[in-house]
Amino acid sequence: MFASNKKVVDIWKEKVVEKVGTSMKRNISKGWIFFFGALGGLLYGYDTGVISGALLFIEQDIPLSDFLQGVVVSSLLGGAIVGAGMSGYVSDRFGRRRVVFAIALIYLIGSLVLALSPNAVVLIIGRVILGLAVGGSTAIVPVYLSEMAPTRSRGALASLNQLMITIGIVLAYLINYAFAPIEGWRWMLGLASIPALVLMIGVLFMPESPRWLIKRNREDEARNVMALTRKQDEIDEEMKQMKKIEEVEESTWDVLKSKWIRPMLLVGSGIAIFQQLIGINAVIYYAPTIFTKAGLGDSASILGTLGIGIVNVLMTLVAIATIDKLGRKKLLLLGNVGMSLSLAVLATILFTAELTTTIAWLTVVFLGLFIVFFSATWGPVVWVMLPELFPNKARGAATGFTTLLLSASNLIVSLFFPVLLGTLGTAWVFVIFAVIGVFAFFFVMKYVPETKGRSLEDIENELRGEASAS
Repeated sequence: MFASNKKVVDIWKEKVVEKVGTSMKRNISKGWIFFFGALGGLLYGYDTGVISGALLFIEQDIPLSDFLQGVVVSSLLGGAIVGAGMSGYVSDRFGRRRVVFAIALIYLIGSLVLALSPNAVVLIIGRVILGLAVGGSTAIVPVYLSEMAPTRSRGALASLNQLMITIGIVLAYLINYAFAPIEGWRWMLGLASIPALVLMIGVLFMPESPRWLIKRNREDEARNVMALTRKQDEIDEEMKQMKKIEEVEESTWDVLKSKWIRPMLLVGSGIAIFQQLIGINAVIYYAPTIFTKAGLGDSASILGTLGIGIVNVLMTLVAIATIDKLGRKKLLLLGNVGMSLSLAVLATILFTAELTTTIAWLTVVFLGLFIVFFSATWGPVVWVMLPELFPNKARGAATGFTTLLLSASNLIVSLFFPVLLGTLGTAWVFVIFAVIGVFAFFFVMKYVPETKGRSLEDIENELRGEASAS
């Protein structure tokens, strides 16, 4: 009887469940593929932004010194370093979809641990757990989007990661503002579990990356996936390029230790580090703290931070519209000029004027300008370029390594920013970020290549060709 029932269940799974799943995968629209592909970015943005408002109220239940505040914020980045370092290699071996599902599960667990934290130790543990997911999503989401997108629109579609990050930040600010009257920091932190559940369900119907399928000699499946986003002639051309690349007998480790990849590892590492040392997450994490020090009240500080978050989203939309037209390198250079000037002017104002309500709102305005330039340039462009720079056989691992460095830089900034703010003052901290922006400008000018309008295989072939010539 039990054997008979098992047989019925197996037949039902084969005939109904698998057919429904296959049909849904086949009929899922291109928009939903990229929505769920980028949803990990929303969780990253939410967990990045929500701590800024929660910190204002956590201290009333769990006392935190300035140093412990920095540890609570930066412990997420400690986990992110480990998550980024592991997830790239794991995704190269087991596939992008499986790793994204695991990341969503870790997001869910971490957010629930934070919501139920009884003390600072558990709070920090919850942030570390979340960090594992953050690091994983920063390494895998850009790779998945780049590999799924057709060449002509890869910049715009890969920029969806940054758009989701900014939407997640705004969502966090809205939640912070909504729960501020009841000081509901547990709700602020715990509500990240909802998009985590959505991602876990959505990833079940996402296709696997065609380039990963090609690495596993699953050409028919790769063609079916590419048909969701490309025309037939584009599929044939890309397939020819991918198969040619795969003919080279190399392992991931062989590629990573090759001389020809070193220049791009240095370029990727450089733009990843500069993206954080410019100071963006210091603003995102500590915007309410900055505004209260400038003279605004708690609610006004959160409201000003919400305005910055909305600007962040809108300017990312501008980047999506321009990145495949203007190119990556031009946007990076333009962003450096705008960000450094905004911070320099703001620092000058803070040096020369006494703190008043007007000065407080000028701080909001110029930090808003800083966000405008960052969101239209360095925010999305770095996430687009990192996977573009690396070869197919080591794209996950190399992107994971550079995002590991990005998370480590983020950790340094977030850990020491409160200390610098307390010892040097707001104006001097902004001077430091402005100077770093100038160094980033010259780095981009000299070392960063343009990748606009070129297939991932074209970029890889050029790197291999230059190495052979040299």
